[in-house]
Amino acid sequence: MLDIKDIKIGVIGLGYVGLPLAVEFGKKYPVVGFELHKKRLEELHSGYDSRKEIEPEELKAATLLSFSCDEKDIKSCNVYIIAVPTPIDRYKKPDLSFLISASEIVGRCLKPGNIVIYESTVYPGCTEEDCVLILEKISGLKYNKEFLVGYSPERINPGDKKHSLTNVIKVTSGSTPEAADFIDNLYKSIVTAGTFKASSIKVAEAAKVIENTQRDINIALINELAIIFNRIGINTKEVLDAASSKWNFLPFRPGLVGGHCIGVDPYYLTHKAQELGYHPEIILAGRRLNDNMGKYVADNVVKLMLKKKKHVFESKILILGLTFKENCADIRNTRVIDIISELNGYGADIDVHDPWASPEEALEEYGISLCIAPEKKTYDAVILAVSHEQFINTGIESIQEYCKEMPLVYDVKGAFPIDTVAGQL
Repeated sequence: MLDIKDIKIGVIGLGYVGLPLAVEFGKKYPVVGFELHKKRLEELHSGYDSRKEIEPEELKAATLLSFSCDEKDIKSCNVYIIAVPTPIDRYKKPDLSFLISASEIVGRCLKPGNIVIYESTVYPGCTEEDCVLILEKISGLKYNKEFLVGYSPERINPGDKKHSLTNVIKVTSGSTPEAADFIDNLYKSIVTAGTFKASSIKVAEAAKVIENTQRDINIALINELAIIFNRIGINTKEVLDAASSKWNFLPFRPGLVGGHCIGVDPYYLTHKAQELGYHPEIILAGRRLNDNMGKYVADNVVKLMLKKKKHVFESKILILGLTFKENCADIRNTRVIDIISELNGYGADIDVHDPWASPEEALEEYGISLCIAPEKKTYDAVILAVSHEQFINTGIESIQEYCKEMPLVYDVKGAFPIDTVAGQL
């Protein structure tokens, strides 16, 4: 077994998960951050994270961290941490292409005595049933005899400076008791909040997917309640505030459910369940409801416009926010796109403004040219889709000024008082 004092870590993938890991480990151990995207490497070499998750001084503090896109630079590593995206495809099935590619890269570098740790979200069994087979095939080494494997699911919350890598308990696991102990101690050395050592890799994998599945189902319930309360004619936020006065009421809020975790992870669990002959009901029902909330918002805006005798066809509508959540640059799986698609179907002309989102990424991912500076008195309606601090700080009066005559602002997030906007979820 490796001595923790002699390790050299290779972190594969320098996104929202991999970069914080590389930085924290790079303060204590030699680390090579491996990333294939040249533009990403260039900005990190210059000491800048365009995703605004890691500050320049934090990057500078990781004095033992280097970056590379060359496999030969990670061949000297003896611990590999794979932190690549695990999205879903157009049919809502797990897309393991990034995970497979990363496993092949590590397999070409693997040597006897090495340890490979996976952080990417997967279905229970994926690490040992899919990834290990690739490692064995490419390296020619035997699992649990010549190399060991672990799984420590990421708990990164983009845009959240309070719940960062080091102050959130880290679940760990290993393919043998010795591997589990080593991996647990490795993460303990950087995670001040401590660790939770799971009994097996499958248990750790399952814990990850149910964390977000539970949240998804809870939000789906609140979204359904919002639809009901809207028909009754009462404000959802006021109902939830009243209910929250009870000590055990869970304070979830309605909204769009996207991003790299909550809107994706349940499909990994349901995929495995269906593979085993069980068709999940509650999980998929929650997913269907949450996936339809963008259409629901768009339909509500259209109804409000018609009530105010505003033509929807060829109208100009401004959407504030594209990222999947507030104060975050991540546009992966954003459900704001559903609002845009639905309104486009009505023949509306849509402008999207988001001070956090990358214009290049928005264009590449969704074909959207972001509006950098929307003009006042230009739009028939404004939708506050994401409650970035910039929008909240500017105030509702300033947002209303984007409208031509009668202000029509639809507040998806319930960020402003109900009597100042035309509608809310």
